[in-house]
Amino acid sequence: MANTPSAKKATRKIARRTAINTNRRSRVRTFLRKVEEAITAGDKEAATSAFRIAEPELMSAASHGVFHKNTASRKISRLAHRVKTIGAA
Repeated sequence: MANTPSAKKATRKIARRTAINTNRRSRVRTFLRKVEEAITAGDKEAATSAFRIAEPELMSAASHGVFHKNTASRKISRLAHRVKTIGAA
């Protein structure tokens, strides 16, 4: 348990940041799920529009430190490739 005033304040700050990061992570996962569902359904138009919305959301989360920048870039790259190949096979 925190004893000093600075430690108590740090605990409060951590709780606030955790809530914000959890919310951001949840938003990103929701947008990624929409892209995944469109890919699974084989709807290229819906997948493309969902991907266009998900991409900046993912990079925004990365810039805020929720995900590592390279992780976000990797996810975007892989999703872009999957969206591109819908209907090609």
